[in-house]
Amino acid sequence: MIPKQFFLTKGVGVHKDRLASFEMALRKAGIEKCNLVQVSSILPPGCRKLSSREGRKMLKPGQIVFVVMARNDTNEPNRLVSSAIGVAKPAMKKGYGYLSEHHAFGETAKKSGEYAEDLAATMLATTLGIAFDPEIAWDERKQIYRASGKIITTSNICQSAEGDKDGLWATTIAAAVFII
Repeated sequence: MIPKQFFLTKGVGVHKDRLASFEMALRKAGIEKCNLVQVSSILPPGCRKLSSREGRKMLKPGQIVFVVMARNDTNEPNRLVSSAIGVAKPAMKKGYGYLSEHHAFGETAKKSGEYAEDLAATMLATTLGIAFDPEIAWDERKQIYRASGKIITTSNICQSAEGDKDGLWATTIAAAVFII
């Protein structure tokens, strides 16, 4: 059972109960009606990226769906939380890629998203034998990865939120959802 397609989605939920806050985030992401099974972070060879809208249309209530998911929550007022998924696809059509999940406190959506994207690209680069200095900035490494001709695309999706001022639970999720 190898997924042929995937889509990225995100959501945020706020509620007095932690679990209900998570449910609200799943609803915003459009994946609440499925039984989600979290898997590790390999993007199968040839797995085609769909739009979130197109992918969600393919889901049926009660369906078992495999996801790589980042989740974070807080009930601390004004605390910044984020959840991000990074994607790195190789140029070789028969090669596999990587998905990474990152959950952070105090990071903007831009920073968390870039971190997740960097992480996925770095994991892929190490399997492809691309030489790089891990201490240089992500923007510079991104250029090295692309110039190698071995990594074709990288991207990310991130959801951030501030903790509710009244102490309600705020949950963020970002997910790569596989379609079999």
